[in-house]
Parts: sequence; structure tokens; C-alpha cells
Amino acid sequence: MDPITPALTRRHHQRLREIYRSAGWPCHDMLEVELLAAGLLERRPSPGGVESLRVTDAGIRRLAEVFAHNKAVRTPHEALVERVATAMAQAGRLTWRGLALRVPLPRELLTGEPDADPPASLQASAFESDEAPASAPAHGWCMACPDVFSVRHTTVEAYLEPVVHEIKVSRADLLGDLRRPAKRAAYLGLASACWYVLGQDARGRAIAAPEEIPPECGVMQVEGERLVVAREAPRRALERLPFHVWLALARSGPAVRPEDGAQSLL
Repeated sequence: MDPITPALTRRHHQRLREIYRSAGWPCHDMLEVELLAAGLLERRPSPGGVESLRVTDAGIRRLAEVFAHNKAVRTPHEALVERVATAMAQAGRLTWRGLALRVPLPRELLTGEPDADPPASLQASAFESDEAPASAPAHGWCMACPDVFSVRHTTVEAYLEPVVHEIKVSRADLLGDLRRPAKRAAYLGLASACWYVLGQDARGRAIAAPEEIPPECGVMQVEGERLVVAREAPRRALERLPFHVWLALARSGPAVRPEDGAQSLL
């Protein structure tokens, strides 16, 4: 590789997509310089002396290659998680993926459901509590890892309406999940509403009927390219999020779709 030509990263590809979708106004930062040096962008001066950027043919080929690669490596579960996260963001909500959040649950629920225990790597932190008394507490900490977690875009904490979406694309995985009430209780403990989003099997059929999902959760199903509400999720008031949840949200930052910043360069 030419020592002047940089190794392109996800940030380079994201900027390339943004410029392709925008009017091409330059940012004049080093990311842009590296794309110019790689021959994926070119400068185009206007008669008035204002310079803009244009994605070259090589840049178009690179975008097509990256898109094909991402599409090939994405699993059905990841693809559906992305669809739900995108739908929540388009609805004006702040959205997170891949969070690990601690939730206090009655200890008898945890000990009575061995399958509901978190993975060994998370078990120590899941039941760790600085507030626990010397005697055995009435509750334990369970680690909840929702596929999609979102809150309303608001400055009033009582209006956040946190929502959990649990994504299932396999019937076996769904049935195993439904046998773990502690996991479901953990989701309900940190959200105003919990949804199960059901994918389709190889024949294009929903992996479960809405009545198979516990009534405390809502149900969404995939129909073609749409997400359809099969049963509304019961909602409850949740006045505030615990501080450790706020800290986890701030540490990870909300999920951002590549096209979100497309107009930020204008």
C-alpha cells in the first residue's frame, strides 16, 4: 500500500455516504483529506470560487463493496434489531442497542429459575450491590441485556417512557426465553413497556402467535418490509430511571444510523 494512502475505517465510509447524500460541502478536516488522497473524493470549484466535493467513481465502487459486505455478514437477528432501532429513531426516540443494565428482582424469582441466571461472566456484577445489608437481602441483581432500549426525546424525566424491544427470529430461542420469567421481569422492571418482536421462519410465517406471548408484553410481527403491531404493550408509569441506568446510557451513547448526520455537513 502507498504510505500516503490511509487505511480506510468505518468513519471514512460513513463520511463518504454522507457526502454522497448531501450537496458536498467540505468540512476541511483530516478525514476528508484522507478520502481525497485515496481518490474517493474530488474537489469541484464553482465559478463563484466556492469549492464543493464529489464522490468519484472509485468512491461509488467502495460504497457498493462496503454495502454488499455489511449485508452479507449481518445475521437475521442483527438485521431485525437494526430495523427496530431505526424505526424507534425515526419515531423521534433516543435508541440504544447492546446495553447491559442491572435490575433488582425478588431473590426467590432468581433462585427458583436457574435458567434465568445471567452468564457466568456477568454473574458477579449482576448480584453485586453496595446497598445490600450484611444479612441476605430480599432481592438480587439481575443483568438485563435488551436488544433495543429507547426513551422519548424530552427534557422532563417523568415523560421518558423507556421501552424495551426483545427481538426473536427463532421459535426455539423464543420458547426458551418464555421459560425464563426472571429475564422478562427484569425488562419490565426498567421500562414502561416491553415488546417482543417476532421474525419469520423459512416459509415466511411468524415464529409464534401473539397469544403465545405473556399478556404483560406487547407483540410486533414482521410482514414483508413492515413491522406490524399484533398486540399493544400494556404501559405503566415510570417516574425516573435509576442513576446506574443513566450512567450506562451515557457511557455507551445512543445508537446512530449512518444517514443521521447526512445533513449535518450542509
